[in-house]
Amino acid sequence: MPRADRLFRLLQAFRMLPQPVTAARLAEETGVSQRTLYRDIEALRAGGALIDGAAGVGYSLTEDPALPPQMLTRLEVEALALGLAEVRQMGDPALAAAAGAAMAKITATLPERMQRQAVHAVSRLYRLEPRQPAPAHVGLLREASWEERAVDIDYEDLSGRKTSRRIWPLALVYFDRALMCLAFCTVRQDFRRFHVDRMRRVRLTGDSFRPRRAALLRDYLATIRRGEDLGRPAGTGTTPT
Repeated sequence: MPRADRLFRLLQAFRMLPQPVTAARLAEETGVSQRTLYRDIEALRAGGALIDGAAGVGYSLTEDPALPPQMLTRLEVEALALGLAEVRQMGDPALAAAAGAAMAKITATLPERMQRQAVHAVSRLYRLEPRQPAPAHVGLLREASWEERAVDIDYEDLSGRKTSRRIWPLALVYFDRALMCLAFCTVRQDFRRFHVDRMRRVRLTGDSFRPRRAALLRDYLATIRRGEDLGRPAGTGTTPT
C-alpha cells in the first residue's frame, strides 16, 4: 500500500475509533504491522498532527492537520449529532457507515471543548420500533440517481399486481415505515412512486438521462406541493397507473 494511502487510513482510524486507542488496534484497522504503525505515527507528527500517547499506553489525535477547524455553535453540534444518529438508524449499511465517518471527521475539526460536547451530546435518538433493514438494491438506486442512469425493475404493487418497467430514479424518500423511490417511468411517461422493498429485481442499464434529473425532480416536487400527497400508494403518479 502506498505510504500516502497508509497515512490517510491511519488518520481516518484515529477519527473513527474511541480514544485513546492502542497501537495493536490501529495496526489491525489499517492493515499494517505495529512496527510500520509506529513509523506512520511519527510521520503524521512530523506533518503537523498532534498525537498524544506512547506505545503501551495508547494514542489520541488531539489536533488534525488534514481538516480545517470548524466554527460551530453548541446547538449546531447538537443538531449534527442528532441528525447523523438518525441516518445511522434509518440508512442502509453503507449510508450508516458514511454518517459515522462524517461525524468523526466533523468532531476531529472541533476545538477540544466542542469535541467533548459532540461525543456527549445532550440530544439523543431512540426508536421504540427499529426500522426494517433497507433492501440490498438501495445502493444501486442511489448510484443510478447520482449517475443519472435508467434502471429496469420488476415490481409488485400493493395489490399484488406484477409489472416490469424502466424508470429514471430521481430521489429516495425515507418515511417512518417505508422507503420510496421517486422516479420517472418511461413506460407511462409520467412520474411514479415505488416502494423500494417491493422491487423484486433491479438492474442498472446503459441508458442515461443526464442532465435531466435535477429538472425532473424539481417538476415532480412542484407537482407534489400543488396538493398531491407524497404518501399515496407506490406505483402511482400524476395519472392513474
